[in-house]
Amino acid sequence: MPGPDDVAAADLTFRVVRTLAEHGLTLATAESLTGGALTAELTRVPGASAVVLGGAIVYATELKHTLLGVEADLLEREGPVHPEVARQLAEGARRQLTVGGRAADLGVSTTGVAGPDPQGGRTVGTVYVGIASASGVRAVELLLTGDRQSIRAQTVARAVIELAAELGIVERSAPSGGG
Repeated sequence: MPGPDDVAAADLTFRVVRTLAEHGLTLATAESLTGGALTAELTRVPGASAVVLGGAIVYATELKHTLLGVEADLLEREGPVHPEVARQLAEGARRQLTVGGRAADLGVSTTGVAGPDPQGGRTVGTVYVGIASASGVRAVELLLTGDRQSIRAQTVARAVIELAAELGIVERSAPSGGG
């Protein structure tokens, strides 16, 4: 099975959407630092409307709680950049973004510090990608380098890789924070 670095991100996005469609699976996103860029990447693929239910851009910390159900005390205690926040965002997207009363099969989330300044004790480039599915919920920590736009672009690419791993297209990264 190819590793994450062996597959071009653009081609991988097409494979993710195609695999979701072939298996009749749906996807919902919850984005903070990527501000909709992940959903835009997924929906550029023809046929994505059959699998991408929608996405929530929850840039403000309070919206992570009010829209997607991230525990308020977790946000107060740890801040928005934390592996458990990523897990709860992914599960919240999966649960809240429903069509016809049916929750999404997969949820994916992004939260982190794109810069230029650190946030809540987290260094620039600290990012968490959350994945929620019937098999469980996990978060992967990314320690990225570069400017703000580069960190956001790398986050989108890595989120696509994590979706591909969840679908068995590439090998899975190690989970973060008790995964």
